[in-house]
Amino acid sequence: MDAPARPPVDVSFEFFPPGDAAMAELLWSSLQRLAPLSPRFVSVTYGADGSTRERTHEVVTRIQRETGLTAAPHLTCVGAERGEVLDIARRYWDEGVRHIVALRGDPPAGSDGYRPHPGGFAYAADLVAGLRAVADFEVSVAAYPETHPEATDPAFDIEVLKRKQDAGATRAITQFFFSTSTYLRFRDACVAAGVTLPIVPGILPITRFPQLARFAARCGASVPEWLRERFEGLDDDAETRRLIAASVAIEQVARLRREGVNEFHFYTLNRAELTYAICHALGRRAAATVTPT
Repeated sequence: MDAPARPPVDVSFEFFPPGDAAMAELLWSSLQRLAPLSPRFVSVTYGADGSTRERTHEVVTRIQRETGLTAAPHLTCVGAERGEVLDIARRYWDEGVRHIVALRGDPPAGSDGYRPHPGGFAYAADLVAGLRAVADFEVSVAAYPETHPEATDPAFDIEVLKRKQDAGATRAITQFFFSTSTYLRFRDACVAAGVTLPIVPGILPITRFPQLARFAARCGASVPEWLRERFEGLDDDAETRRLIAASVAIEQVARLRREGVNEFHFYTLNRAELTYAICHALGRRAAATVTPT
């Protein structure tokens, strides 16, 4: 008897707003390359202290205006009053945006830790509730398989995720990770705690290993020794780095697929090549072309 067919894979992609003309060209060429894969949505990040607000808005509205893609802007609690944040949300709704990624946000560089704005939303769960009161947004939130650096323990971290769900979140996207067992243990613990929303693994294709190490140190993600060894000695060999990076990520998503995962979120770093290759290996193939102009 044949094994039952697995559900098709859904994908989504994260981009960040460009800082100059060259970066803008890279962003839009990457969007053009990935758009035919028909992602569920493409998210656009927000600076740690809200510093990219206008650039984020410009990218989101251009995606909405010039492509058939669903844009999902990031929105954070940092550095703004509640009314200001909700006005941004209303503006997005009026422009046809129906999906927001709601985050607490990181404290500004050089600060000694996160402090809620006196008149703002304190935490992501509060922001989710505020957004859901404004309109019927689809709201994605963050999840941390290896525990948020500021969480007291893993149970508290999952409790925070449950609060986001109860406030109206519809999907959780994880911080990147490289241990499949870590993700699976986290998923099981979430289910046991009453978290029922989809927990979508966040996948970071490795373009440069030193950059990855910095990202990991900042967010508390572990970098296995075997991964360090694979990239050892390749600082000046970009072609081999790309081959190794594709191999690592394809192995990772294949293991997750075997464990029943059917949706993936890719941190593209505004580059398309590795993400496109990984999606191809997952069986996600190009549909009708959607071309940014």
